Amino acid sequence: MATSTSRADLPTVDDDSRVYWDAYAEGRFLIARCGSCDRVHHYPRPYCPFCWSDDVSPWQASGRGTLYTYSTVYVNDLAPFRERLPYVAAMVELAEGPRVMSTVTGCDPADLRVGMALVVDFQPLTEELSAPVFRPAP
Repeated sequence: MATSTSRADLPTVDDDSRVYWDAYAEGRFLIARCGSCDRVHHYPRPYCPFCWSDDVSPWQASGRGTLYTYSTVYVNDLAPFRERLPYVAAMVELAEGPRVMSTVTGCDPADLRVGMALVVDFQPLTEELSAPVFRPAP
């Protein structure tokens, strides 16, 4: 059964995505891996976007990546995002290859540079749900 809510920042958790959201809540960053072509992808979905196989399963990613591109958001009237202003919307290229939409936390937006090393972190959304975010690598 899917979990839904009226909060704009909460995902809809369904049977296909539950294992990923459960892992994020435990501090583990999973992406999807195809058993047929051996390629990884993110966002997880039940079919491989490369070969269309349904032999897809969760796979433990390193949690490392680089900042591919970003934008600092200064205006967003939608709750709860307005309480987070400014925030950084980013595309992160994972060490494993896929690019992930996320946010960058833990640094001043003025210090961000395309290509900088990032590591995954997890931001609690509710008592049960956390979202992967990224911060500068040590």
